[in-house]
Amino acid sequence: MSGIDWNLVRAFRATAEAGSLSAASRLLGLSQPTLSRQVAALEEQLAVTLFERVGKKLVLTAGGAVMLEHARQMAAAAEALALSAAGQASDLSGRVNLSVTDAVATHVMPGIVERLRREVPQVTIVVIATDAVSDLRRREADIAIRHIRPTEPELIGRLIGDLTARLYASDGWIERHGRPRAVSDLSGATFLAFDPVERFVEHMALQGFGFGLEQCSVVSNSASALWEMTRRGIGVGVVLDLAAARMSGLRALLPGLVSVPVPLWLVTHRELQTSRRIRLVYDILADELRRLVVSGADPSKTPEDAGRPV
Repeated sequence: MSGIDWNLVRAFRATAEAGSLSAASRLLGLSQPTLSRQVAALEEQLAVTLFERVGKKLVLTAGGAVMLEHARQMAAAAEALALSAAGQASDLSGRVNLSVTDAVATHVMPGIVERLRREVPQVTIVVIATDAVSDLRRREADIAIRHIRPTEPELIGRLIGDLTARLYASDGWIERHGRPRAVSDLSGATFLAFDPVERFVEHMALQGFGFGLEQCSVVSNSASALWEMTRRGIGVGVVLDLAAARMSGLRALLPGLVSVPVPLWLVTHRELQTSRRIRLVYDILADELRRLVVSGADPSKTPEDAGRPV
């Protein structure tokens, strides 16, 4: 048997994991007939029937299940090869993909990108705003700013420190509900909660602030959306201090009682630490994030700005 075409193996793996030719074709950006021909070609080359049709679904045969495990090992080896090659690159020109949450993308990255453009203008910075954890092992990003510690052994994570977040409300909300003097004054308040809401409530309870799920009647996985709703007076929100400092009409509630730490982890794959381009961007990110942690909020904030406590 001659060497196996990786494109055929990739087509088989995608079809097996997606469960159908249509789903796999969308994933790979190929037409369904092309994908079907590639799977058939692999079956012919291996002399193994990989799928059986059950209704409209494709079900792996016993032989197909064995081949899928080998296909996954090939994919892992190909990804490791790509990572190693990227890590050897010494040229500064090229892309660096940064995976960050939408809040970090909006309120942290602009200032950092300004410095990157000044110091490494030959690097193309790609900011991927997502609240999902990007898989750095599969090169979904080169560097990630996360709020949780990485657990994968292939990844290098550096805890930069904690930003701070507090309860905030708008001027209009305070006019309607009054200024709370104690946690108990917020027993009937509507909270703008992060999804999953159960985890959000548990996390707030660990910070010494307990409230019920029934108070979380507005929920989102987007911090930027929740903060804009807070600014509009829809409810009480947990907002980063540095973001609140840039938003007009927000006031910190009970600042001495409720402060929520927001860890900043800078994460990359250990293979990419040998890439001069990625290492340089990583170091600038670490320096700028450390500065933000030390300052605690926007250094340009003035006493008239939003975010002053009430």
